[in-house]
Amino acid sequence: MTHIILTGAPGAGKTVVLRQLEVMGHAVVEEAATDVIALAQAKGITEPHRDPSFIDAIVTLQERRRRAAAAADGTIFHDRSPICCLALAQHLGFPVSAVLAEALRAIAAERFYARRVIFIRNLGYIVNTEARRISFADTLRFEKVHEDVYRGLGYDLVYIEPADVEERARRILEPDGFGRNRSKG
Repeated sequence: MTHIILTGAPGAGKTVVLRQLEVMGHAVVEEAATDVIALAQAKGITEPHRDPSFIDAIVTLQERRRRAAAAADGTIFHDRSPICCLALAQHLGFPVSAVLAEALRAIAAERFYARRVIFIRNLGYIVNTEARRISFADTLRFEKVHEDVYRGLGYDLVYIEPADVEERARRILEPDGFGRNRSKG
């Protein structure tokens, strides 16, 4: 089985591309941050990202979903990973917690994810939602942090540039190994 991460900046279209891959018959694993944010907001916490425990909540749910997918056969696409939480911690200026450090150790020890990561490029704009409240300038900074974190951990980024969702999904599924614009950076 192959576990492939889709990552990139908030609002880049990762989840829409994941939905397209799912419609095309591929197994997928949902990202956790949106669900963690929605739950916190339902509890009256308007800006959960200001508390460092926010990252641990995301990691915990993301790891639960990763472990549930571990036994599946074939290729599975993951909307983000705990590695994205490392990028989030760096972006927000939070230290790496014990929960995040353990998740990163487990991923490295198991060599769970494919070394090629699908990096969905930003669309050139951001549409904010209740869960996504970030400026486009911050999105660009966060995108760069994601690139640096994944490269720093030895992952090979495969860039999927803006296009309609079906074209992006097609590029991901190309037989040359997940896209054309590859960077070993």
